[in-house]
Amino acid sequence: MATGAAAALGFLSQESRCRAGGAGSLRVPTPVTMDSFFFGCELSGHSRSFTFKVEEEDDADHVLALTMLCLTEGAKDECNVVEVVARNHDHQEIAVPVANLRLSCQPMLSLDDFQLQPPVTFRLKSGSGPVRITGRHQIVTMSNDVSEESEEEGSEEEEAELCPIRPAKKQGGRL
Repeated sequence: MATGAAAALGFLSQESRCRAGGAGSLRVPTPVTMDSFFFGCELSGHSRSFTFKVEEEDDADHVLALTMLCLTEGAKDECNVVEVVARNHDHQEIAVPVANLRLSCQPMLSLDDFQLQPPVTFRLKSGSGPVRITGRHQIVTMSNDVSEESEEEGSEEEEAELCPIRPAKKQGGRL
C-alpha cells in the first residue's frame, strides 16, 4: 500500500446473493444482488483528503459503511481530526467531524457500520496522521432478467391455483 497517499482497496468479498419476491402469488420474484467490497483509504500530511464516488450512469444503489478509523505507524502524539463531507436529506453538502484521534489516549475509533451515500469526501482537518479509514462498499442491484428456474416456479404456482385439490367422493358400500 502507498504510504502517505490515499489508496482505495477493492477486494471482492461477495457478501450475499438473494432474491426478493413481489406481492401477489402469481408474480415472478425480481432478482436482487448484494455485493460487498472492502474499502480503505489513508489520510496524511501529504494527502489530506480522499473522495469516494461512483459512476453516475450506474443504476445500482451504493452505500459506504465505515467500520474503523485508526492512527497508523509514524503517527505523532497530536490531535488528528477527521471530517466527512457528504450530502444531507435535502441534498445539501455538509461537513461533520467524525473523529478526534490522539496516539496517547484514543488511537482508534470504531464506527460500527456508519453508512453514507456516495459521493463522500474524507478530510484530515488537523494533525499530520497518518489515519487509516476502513469499511465496506455495498452495492445492491435489481435485475429485470428472470432465470428459467424462476419461470418454472411461477408456472407451477399458476397451475396450482387453477387446479385446486378436491377431496375424493365417498362411494356407497360395495360387496
